[in-house]
Amino acid sequence: MKNILFAASECVPFIKTGGLADVCGALPKEFNKEEWDVRVVIPNYTCIPEKFRSQFEYVSHFYMGTGVYNANKYVGILKYYYNGITYYFIDNQEYFSGDTPYGDTRYDIEKFIFFDKAVLSMLKQVDFRPELIHCHDWQTGLIPVFLKNEFQADSFYWNIKTIMTIHNLKFQGVWDIKTIKGLTGFAASLFTPDKLEFKKDANMLKGGLVYADYITTVSETYANEIQTPQYGEGLDGLLSARHYDMQGIVNGIDYDVYNPQTDPKIYTTYNAEDFRKKKANNKTRLQEELGLAVDKKKYMIGLISRLTDQKGLDLINYVIDRIVDDYTQLVVIGTGDTKYENMFRHYAWKYGDRISANICYSDDLAHKLYAAADAFLMPSRFEPCGLTQLISFRYGTVPIVRETGGLKDTVQPFNEYENTGDGFSFANYNGEEMLSVINYSKHVFFDRKKQWNQMVDRGMANDYSWYTSKGRYEGLYNYLLGY
Repeated sequence: MKNILFAASECVPFIKTGGLADVCGALPKEFNKEEWDVRVVIPNYTCIPEKFRSQFEYVSHFYMGTGVYNANKYVGILKYYYNGITYYFIDNQEYFSGDTPYGDTRYDIEKFIFFDKAVLSMLKQVDFRPELIHCHDWQTGLIPVFLKNEFQADSFYWNIKTIMTIHNLKFQGVWDIKTIKGLTGFAASLFTPDKLEFKKDANMLKGGLVYADYITTVSETYANEIQTPQYGEGLDGLLSARHYDMQGIVNGIDYDVYNPQTDPKIYTTYNAEDFRKKKANNKTRLQEELGLAVDKKKYMIGLISRLTDQKGLDLINYVIDRIVDDYTQLVVIGTGDTKYENMFRHYAWKYGDRISANICYSDDLAHKLYAAADAFLMPSRFEPCGLTQLISFRYGTVPIVRETGGLKDTVQPFNEYENTGDGFSFANYNGEEMLSVINYSKHVFFDRKKQWNQMVDRGMANDYSWYTSKGRYEGLYNYLLGY
């Protein structure tokens, strides 16, 4: 049996703010239980729903110091078996209470330093020795650092391998060296430019990238992009230096959750055979619900996103008056920066029958929109993987994307001469270029319906389930463990 431990700051179904939680929730379930024992550890947040928390089982507790600032802290270990996977929860109310998993940066850095050391310290208590620890994003960046330094004094920890997965390089866990030294107890020799030092500060993600045995990120193109100054967020030099120990593996989506044939959240279920007849019913019902003009012939564009600069919303702002012509509707779901929330609210007020701005996150409404929309817009400035386009394919909705990161890897642009492709894309970060691709997509939708439907067929035939990605991870784990 090969033992693997996933360490992360969030995991579906317990806690989720982004795609990272989907990965840590879906991927461990895919491995063959006869060969792999994959377990997951996350913090025991008080905002995890009570229906789960009431079933967590107490395993043990101990006290642990992490440097001069934190001489003695309580570490509780809880355990829960769910859907065939063992989950561990690191308990400390001082750090993990509150309504959200993340707060201010300084405090988040302290609690995840505590979490990283606690993950390694708990292993003997739970009687599980992983051969490999798969660490996700900056919150777990110090696990490889603790492992290769302080914990080497104990032979139990020898030869445990680590993988560091970058879900979004923008977030790195950076703070001043004095504080991080005081919170970790690391020797001064670790705070040098070839280790944790970063522009005169200390960087948790960088520590993980230096000390991990291998680095992955969530698409092939993003793995290449982050080795350049434009996308590298200051770590492009280090990532270029390690490019032989790095690869991109595209995320999957849970094909049970996102299945238009069985989805209980949509108005009318359908599949690849009957979408031509049934899909439009989802559109008219959603138009009714959202107070838009009810007409199945309208071209409905969906957008589900965090409303931040990364997502290309300034491009939409620039051309939105020209996107929503008499034949087009735009439905937005998401929360984020106030300026973008207000921008969409303003346009929804200005074009009441064409634009619906839902400044919230509702999973039910999201499913309804995937099923109702004709196209989905993702004009991201950068996008490590992106899950929205993969879900769109599943629901027979055509993605319109900018060619970056995972969007470039997963969406094949439509070619009307060869009748190939499953979406539309544009290369430059430019509002006019985006608009011309949207207009071209309208032309195909209205004037070349047969080709449009064939494009939907190809999209629905794609396989972006976790099964494919799991095979890549298995190969990587076996390579690192020498099997």
